[in-house]
Amino acid sequence: SVSFSSRSVAVPGVSQMRVSTVSSTRGGVGAGFGSSSLYNLGSTNKRISLGGGSSYSVRSGYGYGGMGFGGGVPGGIQEVTINQSLLTPLNLEIDPNIQRVRKEEKEQIKTLNNRFASFIDKVRFLEQQNKMLETKWSLLQDQKAARSNIAPMFEAYINNLRRQLDGLLNDKGRLEGELKNMQDLVEDFKSKYEDEINKRTAAENEFVVLKKDVDAAYMNKVELEAKVDALTDEINFLRSLYEAELRELQSQISDTSVVLSMDNSRNLDLDSIIAEVKAQYEDIANRSRAEAESWYQSKYEALQVTAGKHGDDLRNTKNEISEINRMIQRLQGEIENAKAQRAKLEAAIAEAEERGEMAVRDAKAKLEELEAALQKAKQDMARQLREYQELMNVKLALDIEIATYRKLLEGEESRWVQSV
Repeated sequence: SVSFSSRSVAVPGVSQMRVSTVSSTRGGVGAGFGSSSLYNLGSTNKRISLGGGSSYSVRSGYGYGGMGFGGGVPGGIQEVTINQSLLTPLNLEIDPNIQRVRKEEKEQIKTLNNRFASFIDKVRFLEQQNKMLETKWSLLQDQKAARSNIAPMFEAYINNLRRQLDGLLNDKGRLEGELKNMQDLVEDFKSKYEDEINKRTAAENEFVVLKKDVDAAYMNKVELEAKVDALTDEINFLRSLYEAELRELQSQISDTSVVLSMDNSRNLDLDSIIAEVKAQYEDIANRSRAEAESWYQSKYEALQVTAGKHGDDLRNTKNEISEINRMIQRLQGEIENAKAQRAKLEAAIAEAEERGEMAVRDAKAKLEELEAALQKAKQDMARQLREYQELMNVKLALDIEIATYRKLLEGEESRWVQSV
Protein backbone atom coordinates (compact mmCIF):
# COMPACT_ATOMS: atom_id res chain seq x y z
CA SER A 1 0.00 0.00 0.00
CA VAL A 2 1.07 3.57 -0.58
CA SER A 3 0.00 6.59 1.39
CA PHE A 4 0.88 10.18 1.36
CA SER A 5 -0.08 12.78 3.91
CA SER A 6 0.72 16.37 4.58
CA ARG A 7 0.24 18.49 7.62
CA SER A 8 1.02 22.10 8.41
CA VAL A 9 1.54 23.76 11.75
CA ALA A 10 1.54 27.49 12.16
CA VAL A 11 2.99 29.17 15.21
CA PRO A 12 1.00 32.30 15.90
CA GLY A 13 2.96 35.39 15.34
CA VAL A 14 6.13 33.57 14.54
CA SER A 15 6.06 31.00 11.77
CA GLN A 16 4.10 28.43 9.88
CA MET A 17 5.21 24.75 9.75
CA ARG A 18 4.04 22.28 7.14
CA VAL A 19 4.68 18.55 7.43
CA SER A 20 4.17 16.10 4.55
CA THR A 21 4.69 12.36 4.62
CA VAL A 22 4.81 9.69 1.98
CA SER A 23 4.78 6.01 2.84
CA SER A 24 4.63 2.81 0.82
CA THR A 25 4.65 -0.86 1.64
CA ARG A 26 5.24 -3.92 -0.59
CA GLY A 27 5.43 -7.53 0.48
CA GLY A 28 5.69 -6.83 4.17
CA VAL A 29 8.02 -3.90 3.73
CA GLY A 30 6.96 -0.45 4.89
CA ALA A 31 8.58 2.87 4.22
CA GLY A 32 7.72 6.40 5.11
CA PHE A 33 8.93 9.84 4.42
CA GLY A 34 8.09 13.00 6.19
CA SER A 35 9.09 16.58 5.83
CA SER A 36 8.32 19.61 7.84
CA SER A 37 8.81 23.11 6.66
CA LEU A 38 8.87 26.16 8.88
CA TYR A 39 8.22 29.35 7.08
CA ASN A 40 9.24 32.60 8.59
CA LEU A 41 6.63 35.17 7.95
CA GLY A 42 9.12 37.93 8.16
CA SER A 43 10.52 39.91 5.37
CA THR A 44 13.52 37.62 4.98
CA ASN A 45 11.32 34.66 3.85
CA LYS A 46 13.62 31.99 5.22
CA ARG A 47 12.56 28.30 5.16
CA ILE A 48 13.55 25.75 7.76
CA SER A 49 12.99 22.09 6.81
CA LEU A 50 12.71 19.22 9.20
CA GLY A 51 13.58 15.79 7.72
CA GLY A 52 11.52 12.95 9.16
CA GLY A 53 12.21 9.32 9.60
CA SER A 54 11.59 6.11 7.83
CA SER A 55 11.03 2.63 9.05
CA TYR A 56 11.84 -0.75 7.59
CA SER A 57 10.43 -3.95 8.92
CA VAL A 58 10.64 -7.60 7.93
CA ARG A 59 8.35 -10.08 9.70
CA SER A 60 9.87 -9.51 13.16
CA GLY A 61 8.86 -5.89 13.10
CA TYR A 62 12.31 -4.47 13.13
CA GLY A 63 12.14 -0.70 12.84
CA TYR A 64 14.52 2.09 12.41
CA GLY A 65 13.83 5.76 12.77
CA GLY A 66 15.61 9.02 13.00
CA MET A 67 14.79 12.65 13.33
CA GLY A 68 16.61 15.69 12.27
CA PHE A 69 16.03 19.35 11.81
CA GLY A 70 18.15 22.10 10.37
CA GLY A 71 20.03 24.14 12.89
CA GLY A 72 19.11 21.95 15.89
CA VAL A 73 20.59 19.01 17.78
CA PRO A 74 18.40 15.94 18.36
CA GLY A 75 18.05 14.87 21.91
CA GLY A 76 15.56 14.97 24.78
CA ILE A 77 13.12 17.74 25.59
CA GLN A 78 15.03 21.00 25.76
CA GLU A 79 14.05 24.01 27.68
CA VAL A 80 12.51 26.53 25.42
CA THR A 81 13.37 30.14 25.92
CA ILE A 82 11.62 32.87 24.09
CA ASN A 83 13.30 35.99 23.09
CA GLN A 84 11.15 38.81 24.25
CA SER A 85 12.13 40.87 21.28
CA LEU A 86 10.25 38.42 19.20
CA LEU A 87 7.00 39.37 20.93
CA THR A 88 7.18 42.89 19.75
CA PRO A 89 4.94 43.79 16.86
CA LEU A 90 6.62 43.31 13.58
CA ASN A 91 6.03 44.88 10.27
CA LEU A 92 4.95 41.72 8.50
CA GLU A 93 4.29 41.38 4.80
CA ILE A 94 2.67 38.21 3.50
CA ASP A 95 4.58 36.57 0.68
CA PRO A 96 2.14 36.37 -2.25
CA ASN A 97 3.84 33.22 -3.57
CA ILE A 98 2.97 31.15 -0.51
CA GLN A 99 -0.58 30.38 -1.61
CA ARG A 100 0.58 29.55 -5.08
CA VAL A 101 3.37 27.33 -3.79
CA ARG A 102 0.97 25.62 -1.42
CA LYS A 103 -1.49 24.97 -4.22
CA GLU A 104 1.27 23.68 -6.49
CA GLU A 105 2.53 21.40 -3.76
CA LYS A 106 -1.00 20.17 -3.11
CA GLU A 107 -1.48 19.46 -6.80
CA GLN A 108 1.87 17.71 -6.97
CA ILE A 109 0.89 15.62 -3.96
CA LYS A 110 -2.41 14.66 -5.63
CA THR A 111 -0.58 13.88 -8.86
CA LEU A 112 1.89 11.69 -7.01
CA ASN A 113 -0.93 9.92 -5.18
CA ASN A 114 -2.73 9.30 -8.46
CA ARG A 115 0.46 8.11 -10.13
CA PHE A 116 1.19 5.71 -7.27
CA ALA A 117 -2.39 4.43 -7.32
CA SER A 118 -2.32 3.98 -11.10
CA PHE A 119 1.06 2.30 -10.81
CA ILE A 120 -0.29 -0.18 -8.26
CA ASP A 121 -3.38 -0.80 -10.42
CA LYS A 122 -1.15 -1.29 -13.42
CA VAL A 123 1.00 -3.74 -11.48
CA ARG A 124 -2.09 -5.71 -10.46
CA PHE A 125 -3.42 -5.60 -14.02
CA LEU A 126 -0.07 -6.78 -15.34
CA GLU A 127 -0.05 -9.61 -12.83
CA GLN A 128 -3.51 -10.64 -14.04
CA GLN A 129 -2.34 -10.36 -17.63
CA ASN A 130 0.69 -12.45 -16.75
CA LYS A 131 -1.54 -15.16 -15.28
CA MET A 132 -3.79 -14.94 -18.33
CA LEU A 133 -0.79 -15.23 -20.64
CA GLU A 134 0.49 -18.21 -18.70
CA THR A 135 -2.95 -19.83 -19.05
CA LYS A 136 -3.00 -19.08 -22.79
CA TRP A 137 0.52 -20.41 -23.08
CA SER A 138 -0.48 -23.68 -21.44
CA LEU A 139 -3.54 -23.88 -23.72
CA LEU A 140 -1.37 -23.18 -26.75
CA GLN A 141 1.03 -25.89 -25.66
CA ASP A 142 -1.90 -28.32 -25.37
CA GLN A 143 -3.25 -27.25 -28.77
CA LYS A 144 0.20 -27.59 -30.29
CA ALA A 145 0.45 -31.13 -28.95
CA ALA A 146 -3.01 -31.92 -30.33
CA ARG A 147 -2.11 -30.43 -33.72
CA SER A 148 1.11 -32.36 -33.73
CA ASN A 149 -1.03 -35.50 -33.37
CA ILE A 150 -3.33 -34.41 -36.23
CA ALA A 151 -0.49 -33.59 -38.65
CA PRO A 152 0.60 -37.26 -39.13
CA MET A 153 -3.02 -38.21 -39.80
CA PHE A 154 -3.19 -35.53 -42.51
CA GLU A 155 0.11 -36.70 -43.96
CA ALA A 156 -1.06 -40.34 -43.97
CA TYR A 157 -4.36 -39.37 -45.65
CA ILE A 158 -2.53 -37.23 -48.22
CA ASN A 159 -0.10 -40.09 -48.92
CA ASN A 160 -3.07 -42.46 -49.34
CA LEU A 161 -4.70 -40.06 -51.79
CA ARG A 162 -1.42 -39.73 -53.64
CA ARG A 163 -1.13 -43.52 -53.89
CA GLN A 164 -4.69 -43.66 -55.21
CA LEU A 165 -3.82 -40.92 -57.70
CA ASP A 166 -0.73 -42.84 -58.82
CA GLY A 167 -2.87 -45.98 -59.23
CA LEU A 168 -5.39 -44.06 -61.29
CA LEU A 169 -2.61 -42.60 -63.43
CA ASN A 170 -1.21 -46.12 -63.97
CA ASP A 171 -4.70 -47.37 -64.90
CA LYS A 172 -5.05 -44.43 -67.24
CA GLY A 173 -1.73 -45.28 -68.93
CA ARG A 174 -2.75 -48.94 -69.22
CA LEU A 175 -6.14 -48.00 -70.64
CA GLU A 176 -4.48 -45.61 -73.07
CA GLY A 177 -2.25 -48.48 -74.23
CA GLU A 178 -5.29 -50.73 -74.64
CA LEU A 179 -7.08 -47.91 -76.45
CA LYS A 180 -4.14 -47.54 -78.82
CA ASN A 181 -4.12 -51.31 -79.44
CA MET A 182 -7.87 -51.28 -80.05
CA GLN A 183 -7.51 -48.30 -82.37
CA ASP A 184 -4.81 -50.19 -84.29
CA LEU A 185 -7.08 -53.25 -84.40
CA VAL A 186 -9.98 -51.10 -85.59
CA GLU A 187 -7.75 -49.56 -88.25
CA ASP A 188 -6.71 -53.08 -89.31
CA PHE A 189 -10.33 -54.18 -89.50
CA LYS A 190 -11.16 -50.97 -91.32
CA SER A 191 -8.45 -51.62 -93.91
CA LYS A 192 -9.65 -55.23 -94.24
CA TYR A 193 -13.21 -53.97 -94.60
CA GLU A 194 -12.13 -51.54 -97.30
CA ASP A 195 -10.23 -54.34 -99.06
CA GLU A 196 -13.29 -56.58 -98.89
CA ILE A 197 -15.45 -53.73 -100.15
CA ASN A 198 -13.04 -53.32 -103.07
CA LYS A 199 -13.07 -57.09 -103.65
CA ARG A 200 -16.85 -57.08 -103.48
CA THR A 201 -16.99 -54.22 -105.97
CA ALA A 202 -14.59 -56.08 -108.26
CA ALA A 203 -16.63 -59.28 -107.82
CA GLU A 204 -19.83 -57.40 -108.59
CA ASN A 205 -18.20 -55.92 -111.68
CA GLU A 206 -16.96 -59.38 -112.68
CA PHE A 207 -20.42 -60.74 -111.95
CA VAL A 208 -21.92 -58.13 -114.25
CA VAL A 209 -19.40 -59.07 -116.94
CA LEU A 210 -20.07 -62.78 -116.40
CA LYS A 211 -23.78 -62.10 -116.45
CA LYS A 212 -23.35 -60.38 -119.77
CA ASP A 213 -21.31 -63.36 -120.99
CA VAL A 214 -23.99 -65.73 -119.66
CA ASP A 215 -26.66 -63.71 -121.35
CA ALA A 216 -24.65 -63.75 -124.58
CA ALA A 217 -24.08 -67.51 -124.20
CA TYR A 218 -27.77 -68.02 -123.52
CA MET A 219 -28.62 -65.98 -126.58
CA ASN A 220 -26.10 -68.03 -128.56
CA LYS A 221 -27.67 -71.18 -127.17
CA VAL A 222 -31.13 -70.00 -128.12
CA GLU A 223 -29.82 -69.01 -131.53
CA LEU A 224 -28.07 -72.36 -131.94
CA GLU A 225 -31.18 -74.20 -130.79
CA ALA A 226 -33.11 -72.22 -133.37
CA LYS A 227 -30.50 -73.16 -135.95
CA VAL A 228 -30.69 -76.81 -134.81
CA ASP A 229 -34.46 -76.70 -135.20
CA ALA A 230 -34.06 -75.07 -138.60
CA LEU A 231 -31.49 -77.66 -139.62
CA THR A 232 -33.70 -80.43 -138.28
CA ASP A 233 -36.58 -79.07 -140.29
CA GLU A 234 -34.29 -78.73 -143.29
CA ILE A 235 -33.05 -82.31 -142.81
CA ASN A 236 -36.60 -83.54 -142.49
CA PHE A 237 -37.54 -81.55 -145.58
CA LEU A 238 -34.56 -82.88 -147.51
CA ARG A 239 -35.30 -86.39 -146.29
CA SER A 240 -38.90 -86.07 -147.43
CA LEU A 241 -37.67 -84.49 -150.65
CA TYR A 242 -35.17 -87.28 -151.22
CA GLU A 243 -37.80 -89.84 -150.43
CA ALA A 244 -40.21 -88.14 -152.87
CA GLU A 245 -37.50 -88.00 -155.53
CA LEU A 246 -36.67 -91.60 -154.80
CA ARG A 247 -40.27 -92.60 -155.13
CA GLU A 248 -40.49 -90.58 -158.33
CA LEU A 249 -37.36 -92.23 -159.68
CA GLN A 250 -38.67 -95.62 -158.67
CA SER A 251 -41.92 -94.84 -160.44
CA GLN A 252 -39.98 -93.67 -163.49
CA ILE A 253 -37.86 -96.77 -163.32
CA SER A 254 -40.94 -98.94 -163.10
CA ASP A 255 -42.46 -97.10 -166.04
CA THR A 256 -39.24 -97.51 -167.98
CA SER A 257 -39.12 -101.17 -167.16
CA VAL A 258 -42.57 -101.51 -168.44
CA VAL A 259 -41.57 -99.81 -171.63
CA LEU A 260 -38.50 -101.93 -171.93
CA SER A 261 -40.42 -105.00 -171.22
CA MET A 262 -42.62 -104.12 -174.00
CA ASP A 263 -39.62 -103.64 -176.28
CA ASN A 264 -37.93 -106.91 -175.74
CA SER A 265 -36.91 -107.15 -179.29
CA ARG A 266 -33.86 -104.97 -178.85
CA ASN A 267 -32.26 -107.36 -176.37
CA LEU A 268 -31.28 -104.59 -173.84
CA ASP A 269 -30.34 -105.54 -170.27
CA LEU A 270 -32.74 -103.14 -168.67
CA ASP A 271 -32.68 -104.86 -165.32
CA SER A 272 -28.99 -104.28 -164.93
CA ILE A 273 -29.31 -100.70 -166.08
CA ILE A 274 -32.16 -100.06 -163.68
CA ALA A 275 -30.28 -101.75 -160.89
CA GLU A 276 -27.20 -99.71 -161.66
CA VAL A 277 -29.15 -96.45 -161.78
CA LYS A 278 -31.02 -97.44 -158.66
CA ALA A 279 -27.75 -98.25 -156.95
CA GLN A 280 -26.30 -94.94 -158.05
CA TYR A 281 -29.29 -92.96 -156.76
CA GLU A 282 -29.35 -94.94 -153.56
CA ASP A 283 -25.67 -94.32 -153.16
CA ILE A 284 -26.20 -90.62 -153.80
CA ALA A 285 -29.12 -90.56 -151.36
CA ASN A 286 -27.15 -92.49 -148.75
CA ARG A 287 -24.14 -90.20 -149.16
CA SER A 288 -26.36 -87.13 -148.93
CA ARG A 289 -28.15 -88.58 -145.91
CA ALA A 290 -24.85 -89.52 -144.27
CA GLU A 291 -23.33 -86.14 -145.00
CA ALA A 292 -26.42 -84.36 -143.71
CA GLU A 293 -26.56 -86.55 -140.61
CA SER A 294 -22.82 -86.19 -139.98
CA TRP A 295 -23.00 -82.41 -140.45
CA TYR A 296 -26.06 -82.21 -138.27
CA GLN A 297 -24.43 -84.48 -135.69
CA SER A 298 -21.25 -82.42 -135.71
CA LYS A 299 -23.21 -79.22 -135.43
CA TYR A 300 -25.34 -80.70 -132.70
CA GLU A 301 -22.31 -81.96 -130.81
CA ALA A 302 -20.57 -78.61 -131.27
CA LEU A 303 -23.65 -76.85 -129.97
CA GLN A 304 -23.89 -79.29 -127.07
CA VAL A 305 -20.21 -78.76 -126.25
CA THR A 306 -20.65 -75.00 -126.46
CA ALA A 307 -23.83 -75.14 -124.38
CA GLY A 308 -22.16 -77.46 -121.85
CA LYS A 309 -19.14 -75.21 -121.67
CA HIS A 310 -21.27 -72.14 -121.17
CA GLY A 311 -23.42 -74.08 -118.69
CA ASP A 312 -20.30 -75.08 -116.75
CA ASP A 313 -19.07 -71.50 -116.89
CA LEU A 314 -22.49 -70.33 -115.76
CA ARG A 315 -22.55 -72.86 -112.90
CA ASN A 316 -19.01 -71.92 -111.91
CA THR A 317 -19.92 -68.26 -112.09
CA LYS A 318 -23.03 -68.89 -109.99
CA ASN A 319 -20.98 -70.86 -107.48
CA GLU A 320 -18.37 -68.10 -107.35
CA ILE A 321 -21.11 -65.51 -106.93
CA SER A 322 -22.68 -67.57 -104.13
CA GLU A 323 -19.27 -67.99 -102.49
CA ILE A 324 -18.59 -64.27 -102.82
CA ASN A 325 -22.02 -63.49 -101.36
CA ARG A 326 -21.35 -65.83 -98.44
CA MET A 327 -17.93 -64.25 -97.95
CA ILE A 328 -19.48 -60.77 -98.10
CA GLN A 329 -22.10 -61.77 -95.55
CA ARG A 330 -19.42 -63.30 -93.31
CA LEU A 331 -17.25 -60.19 -93.62
CA GLN A 332 -20.25 -57.97 -92.97
CA GLY A 333 -20.97 -59.99 -89.83
CA GLU A 334 -17.33 -59.71 -88.76
CA ILE A 335 -17.40 -55.98 -89.51
CA GLU A 336 -20.60 -55.56 -87.50
CA ASN A 337 -19.04 -57.52 -84.63
CA ALA A 338 -15.89 -55.42 -84.89
CA LYS A 339 -18.00 -52.25 -84.93
CA ALA A 340 -19.97 -53.45 -81.89
CA GLN A 341 -16.75 -54.42 -80.11
CA ARG A 342 -15.22 -51.07 -81.05
CA ALA A 343 -18.29 -49.21 -79.76
CA LYS A 344 -18.21 -51.30 -76.58
CA LEU A 345 -14.50 -50.65 -76.11
CA GLU A 346 -14.93 -46.94 -76.85
CA ALA A 347 -17.78 -46.79 -74.32
CA ALA A 348 -15.66 -48.68 -71.76
CA ILE A 349 -12.69 -46.41 -72.45
CA ALA A 350 -14.88 -43.30 -72.21
CA GLU A 351 -16.39 -44.60 -68.99
CA ALA A 352 -12.94 -45.46 -67.62
CA GLU A 353 -11.62 -42.05 -68.65
CA GLU A 354 -14.65 -40.39 -67.05
CA ARG A 355 -14.18 -42.45 -63.89
CA GLY A 356 -10.48 -41.67 -63.91
CA GLU A 357 -11.10 -37.97 -64.47
CA MET A 358 -13.75 -37.95 -61.75
CA ALA A 359 -11.41 -39.80 -59.40
CA VAL A 360 -8.59 -37.41 -60.28
CA ARG A 361 -10.86 -34.39 -59.79
CA ASP A 362 -12.11 -35.85 -56.51
CA ALA A 363 -8.56 -36.58 -55.39
CA LYS A 364 -7.44 -33.10 -56.44
CA ALA A 365 -10.42 -31.55 -54.65
CA LYS A 366 -9.68 -33.56 -51.52
CA LEU A 367 -6.01 -32.72 -51.83
CA GLU A 368 -6.86 -29.04 -52.24
CA GLU A 369 -9.19 -29.24 -49.25
CA LEU A 370 -6.49 -30.94 -47.21
CA GLU A 371 -3.90 -28.44 -48.38
CA ALA A 372 -6.31 -25.61 -47.57
CA ALA A 373 -6.99 -27.14 -44.15
CA LEU A 374 -3.27 -27.66 -43.63
CA GLN A 375 -2.57 -24.10 -44.79
CA LYS A 376 -5.30 -22.82 -42.51
CA ALA A 377 -3.89 -24.86 -39.66
CA LYS A 378 -0.43 -23.48 -40.42
CA GLN A 379 -1.85 -19.95 -40.59
CA ASP A 380 -3.71 -20.50 -37.31
CA MET A 381 -0.57 -21.92 -35.77
CA ALA A 382 1.48 -19.00 -37.12
CA ARG A 383 -1.14 -16.54 -35.89
CA GLN A 384 -1.19 -18.19 -32.49
CA LEU A 385 2.59 -18.21 -32.46
CA ARG A 386 2.56 -14.51 -33.34
CA GLU A 387 -0.01 -13.86 -30.65
CA TYR A 388 2.05 -15.93 -28.26
CA GLN A 389 5.18 -14.03 -29.28
CA GLU A 390 3.35 -10.74 -28.85
CA LEU A 391 2.06 -11.89 -25.48
CA MET A 392 5.55 -13.01 -24.53
CA ASN A 393 6.89 -9.64 -25.66
CA VAL A 394 4.19 -7.89 -23.64
CA LYS A 395 4.94 -10.19 -20.70
CA LEU A 396 8.65 -9.51 -21.06
CA ALA A 397 8.01 -5.77 -21.27
CA LEU A 398 5.72 -5.99 -18.25
CA ASP A 399 8.26 -8.09 -16.36
CA ILE A 400 10.93 -5.56 -17.25
CA GLU A 401 8.68 -2.69 -16.20
CA ILE A 402 7.72 -4.48 -12.98
CA ALA A 403 11.38 -5.26 -12.30
CA THR A 404 12.24 -1.64 -13.07
CA TYR A 405 9.58 -0.38 -10.69
CA ARG A 406 10.69 -2.93 -8.13
CA LYS A 407 14.31 -1.80 -8.48
CA LEU A 408 13.21 1.82 -8.27
CA LEU A 409 11.19 1.11 -5.14
CA GLU A 410 13.96 -0.94 -3.60
CA GLY A 411 16.51 1.71 -4.53
CA GLU A 412 14.26 4.43 -3.13
CA GLU A 413 13.70 2.42 0.03
CA SER A 414 17.42 1.73 0.42
CA ARG A 415 18.13 5.39 -0.24
CA TRP A 416 15.57 6.38 2.38
CA VAL A 417 17.05 3.89 4.80
CA GLN A 418 20.55 5.16 4.15
CA SER A 419 19.40 8.78 4.46
CA VAL A 420 17.76 7.97 7.77
